[in-house]
Amino acid sequence: MKLAVFVIDNNRVDTAVDALVAQGFRITRLASTGGFLRRGSTTLFVGVEESDLERARNTVRDKAPGSFFIAIDLERHERL
Repeated sequence: MKLAVFVIDNNRVDTAVDALVAQGFRITRLASTGGFLRRGSTTLFVGVEESDLERARNTVRDKAPGSFFIAIDLERHERL
């Protein structure tokens, strides 16, 4: 399991979120500012199976070019 983190410009985030949700990804969305994009942005946390990681990345790349992406290995993941 991976945690995909996307930092997306606020002007493009809705299109990316709609595309990810349409593909069945579940998303946690947080408002964020500064650092990577240096303007109003949204950070998305998406838990994905490793086999789906590139599909999620490609979706965001296509719908919100210029976004920042990072993937983190999850040692443990559970719904409480």
